[in-house]
Amino acid sequence: MGFLSASHSMSRYHIDGKFENQVMDNIRNGLIKNAIPKIESEYEEISAGWVPFESPYNPDFEKFSFIFGTFFLFSLRIDKKSVPAKLVQKHMAIEIEKKKEKSGRDFISKNEKSEIKEMVIDLLMHKIPSVPNVYDVLWNYEEESLMLFTTQKAVNEFFETIFLKSFNLKPVRIFPYTLVEKKSSFTAQEKDRILTLSPLKFKR
Repeated sequence: MGFLSASHSMSRYHIDGKFENQVMDNIRNGLIKNAIPKIESEYEEISAGWVPFESPYNPDFEKFSFIFGTFFLFSLRIDKKSVPAKLVQKHMAIEIEKKKEKSGRDFISKNEKSEIKEMVIDLLMHKIPSVPNVYDVLWNYEEESLMLFTTQKAVNEFFETIFLKSFNLKPVRIFPYTLVEKKSSFTAQEKDRILTLSPLKFKR
């Protein structure tokens, strides 16, 4: 579910810090340097990077804008290769029979099976195309807030790592406690009191 979907699933972030100057140039350079490669790698199981919101399969930030009104709008694309277990089993069975015929034996060792499995997975990984997943990012720079349109833990971790690398700004996931710390108007004393709160259990 993305920015233009009828329903949304999103994670909210506070962005720690701002650029000293040249905001647009810093963001554009960060997106370009960490854009997903245009040519798919045969060897990488996972490939991740920024793509334009308008063109998730052509990561050209020189051609497509990342400015949406007073917001910055772009996407995180994660391409992942996954070899089905049954396909591995099929090709392993074929290679095991070839090994038996070549060696003249009726059996092969456990180590030989492990080597065949590694070889089969390696060959299939090179042949199978990556499956792309796109997650939209809406960044309100002035208010130091950002929305990532997913709640998947692995995607959040990818996002936090690549965002820090791209812009040298730290995204802080917004939970009730971080909301109090980063977004509230509470005094320091009130914040300290809130952070000492513990859940209350209700019993009938």
